[in-house]
Parts: sequence; structure tokens; C-alpha cells
Amino acid sequence: MVNFELLNLISAQHPYVFELAVALLLGALVGLQRGWIGREKQAGERIAGLRSHALVGLLGGVAVILSDRITFWFLPVTLVTIAAIAISAYQARVAYVQNFSITGIIGLLLAFCFGALAVSGELVLAAMAAVIATLTLNKKEEIHNALRQFQEKELDATLKLLLISLVILPVLPDQEMGPNNVLNPYEIWWMVVLIASISFVGYFSVRIAGAKKGILFTSLFAGLCSSTALTLHFARLSRQKKELSPLLSAGILIACGTMYPRILLYCLVISPSLLNTLIIPITIMTIFLYGPAIYLSFQNRKTSCSQPPSQNPLDLKAAIVLGSVLVVVLVLSEYLRRWLGDSGIYLLAAASGITDVDAITVSLSRLSVTETITAEVAATGIVIAASVNNLFKTSLALVISKNNISTSLAIPMFLSTLSGFAAIWFLI
Repeated sequence: MVNFELLNLISAQHPYVFELAVALLLGALVGLQRGWIGREKQAGERIAGLRSHALVGLLGGVAVILSDRITFWFLPVTLVTIAAIAISAYQARVAYVQNFSITGIIGLLLAFCFGALAVSGELVLAAMAAVIATLTLNKKEEIHNALRQFQEKELDATLKLLLISLVILPVLPDQEMGPNNVLNPYEIWWMVVLIASISFVGYFSVRIAGAKKGILFTSLFAGLCSSTALTLHFARLSRQKKELSPLLSAGILIACGTMYPRILLYCLVISPSLLNTLIIPITIMTIFLYGPAIYLSFQNRKTSCSQPPSQNPLDLKAAIVLGSVLVVVLVLSEYLRRWLGDSGIYLLAAASGITDVDAITVSLSRLSVTETITAEVAATGIVIAASVNNLFKTSLALVISKNNISTSLAIPMFLSTLSGFAAIWFLI
């Protein structure tokens, strides 16, 4: 058992003892990984192994103490000296081993910095950074393999997502403006970022886990991106391969059902109070789609066919269009509310639901937060929009597939819509 009183006594009489021990261990942690890489080499052939990294970590801690007691320059001069020694050693090795990687130098300097950070009082931060750095050093092959598999369009999508989220979003004004102050540029663009991010995550989830493992797997993640795109794709596939129609119907039901948890996610982020009103009807509507989908998938579990519904990692154009639609919906909501009251909101929800649910969901959630409309009106409007959207997609699927997926798709969609309205009726 650890004697904490003894530890406290030692720490009181000898400050920095515990911190220096941590500095030594953090350096040793990095050195353990570097030493493992060069474990087959003979003594003296390694530039820096377990002992060297541990001592450099300890040196970083000692440098902090001496900088505090002697001169501020002791720490930076020691760091530069360690860097110069490491560079000289690696430069001498290049004459015998053609290895131009600077990872070893970076690891040695990190060990020094971790030790300095630990003695500076940031023990937890130093430990976290050391573990992450060691894991990164140890996953060399995995990282290189992932980079080789990374496609140009995926890199472009990643940079675009960073651009709209870390560059554009922070500079937008976070203030109300427009008719009756219903528009907030920061919040509107934040919704664009959120929608684009869902598409991005959905794409890479399929990409990493394997999109060709089955229709149902693809459908689940496509529901995060575009259930409409998947519905049209599967409807065309059903017309070409009639034997897959039941499984394709299950895939469409799962994609359309996944739209409902997405609605709850928007409400959770924007208006948590609205979530309390929506969670029961949305959950019931989801069950009426997921239930038949699970039944169809088990009935046809031996069938497997899958193609990713989208080859675009980040549909930024669609997200921006959705942001524009969001602005229009917000303004129209205000004018219709003034003109027709709650009836105008319901009419707008039904019209918006034909093409998209995200914009009207975000709009009504936003209006409920500002108390422009009540949570009950917002919840009813969202259920109307979601129901119209799914019924519209069902109609398209029936026409495109030439009724190959009629019964297995239409009945669950109708029951889901009916149950949602019934739940709203009894709750409100």
C-alpha cells in the first residue's frame, strides 16, 4: 500500500522529487518505443534508446529548475544543445545508413519538452502528450498505409471542411439581424458546417469500414448523408435486379429511418427543450421503419450487394445551397407567422419537406429557441416536414422501380407517418 504521508513528507523536504521522477518516466516512455525499433542493433549502434530518452526527459525537468534558480536562458540553451547533439549524431549516421528521417530527433526533443512540462506543474498535460506522441511514433506503418490509401478528392474534402469550420466560421458576426432579427450569420453558417460534417463523417465511415459489405450497412450511414440519393439509387437497382428488391426496400427504410435520429441531433444541439416534445413521436416513427427493415434483412440475409450512394466526401455545394434555403425558410417563416399564424408554419413545413428536412428542422428549432413560435408548433411542423419528405421519396421509389418495391416500402412509410401524427395529437 502506498504511504501517502511519507510521499508528502519527502515532497515537502525535497521539492520537485515527484515531478522529476515523472519527467524521467515520460522520457523513458518515448525511449521504450524508440528502443524497441532499434532492439536488434548492437550496443553503441543506436543514437538514442531507452536510457538516452529517459535521461533527456530528466534533463528537461532539471533545466526548468535551474532556469528558475540561475537564469532564464538555461532552459532554451539546453534545448538547443540537445538538438545540436542529435543533429550531429544523425548527420554522422547518414554516411553509413541512408536514412533521412528526422523522427528520431523530434522524439528526443519531445522527451526533453515532456520533462520540462512535468516539472513546470503540468503533469497531466505532459503525460497526455507523451502517450499521444508515443502512440504516433509506434503507428508508423499504419499511418503510412492510410496515407497511401488517401485519395486526392478526400484530401480536398478535408481541407474544405477545415476551411469552412476553422477559417470562415470564426469571422462571421454572431448577432441577430434581418426581419425581426431572425437571421444570425454565425449560426446559419454553423448549420452549414454541421450538415457538411455529417456528410463527411458518413462518407468516411463507409470508406474505412468497407462500403461493399452490404446494402444495409451502406444504408445506415447513407442516412447521415442523403437518404434521398440512396432511395433513388436503390430504386433504379431494384428495377435492374428484381431479386434484390426486398433487401433494397430494407435499405431504403433504414436510410429514411436514420433521418429521424438526425433530426433529434439537430434539436439537441439547437433547442434541447424541443427535444423533449419530439423524442416520443420521432422514436415511434423510427421504430415503424426500422422494424420492417430488420425483418426484411433477416428474411434475405444471404443476399449481399452494395455500392456507396455517393462518391463525394464533402458535398459542400449542397450544404451551401441548404444554408441559402435556411435563410429563405427563416424569413418566410417570420412573414407566414405574421400573416397566417401557426397555420402558415405548417404550410411551409409541408412545402419544405418535399425537398429537404434539415433546413426546416433547423429553422423551426431556431424559432423555438427565440420563442418566436412554441415548442409544440415547431414539433408539429418538423413531423409534417419529415412525413412529407418520406412519402415523397416513397412515391419516387415506386415510380422509378416500376412498383418492384411497392408493398414492402409503402406500408411501413404510411404506418410511420400515421403513428407520428397520432403521437403528436395525443401529446399536444
